[in-house]
Amino acid sequence: MLRIGLTGGIASGKTTVSKLFGELGIPVIDADEVSRSLVEPGQPALCAIAQALGLELINSDGTLNRERLRMRVFEDTAARQQLESLLHPLIYAAIDEAVRAITDRPYCIIAIPLLVETRQQDAVDRILLVDCPVELQRQRLTQRPGVDVSLMDKIIACQATREQRRDCADDIIDNTGDLVALKARVTQLDCQYRNRVDLP
Repeated sequence: MLRIGLTGGIASGKTTVSKLFGELGIPVIDADEVSRSLVEPGQPALCAIAQALGLELINSDGTLNRERLRMRVFEDTAARQQLESLLHPLIYAAIDEAVRAITDRPYCIIAIPLLVETRQQDAVDRILLVDCPVELQRQRLTQRPGVDVSLMDKIIACQATREQRRDCADDIIDNTGDLVALKARVTQLDCQYRNRVDLP
């Protein structure tokens, strides 16, 4: 089975593209969803985060305070690296397990926002980039409720550049148009992936 690594910067449109592939019957494994499951109350990763980064990151009900954690790791490079060293091996192990469980599809989508940043290109067979200009990312982010503009810029700065992602990509979806154009491009790629058409 072909493993397609779907990546892109924040607010590039990865979630929408994932949904479109899902509507075509393609299984989608989302690294963010995997990450969230790993830090549920009672999970070893949550205890490790609390021990490494502080109990103040845990809410009174035992859940992770995601907003506080997000602010912490984008303010503190060492904290971000520590979090990544804890979570990334667990995330990729869970993704591998999920991929092995798929036996009846020609390919699957593995949505990994930080695929390039974590240098995990070898974990997939092809890299599909959802691409748009940084200015459009910022515009989309400011339309989300409760977005901290300064935090938004820090998140973008911590991610790979647009050029770095494009250099790594095998296929690119230009997400500067409308939903109709996006659906057409996803349908085209679906045909290619199902039939291994024009794949080097």
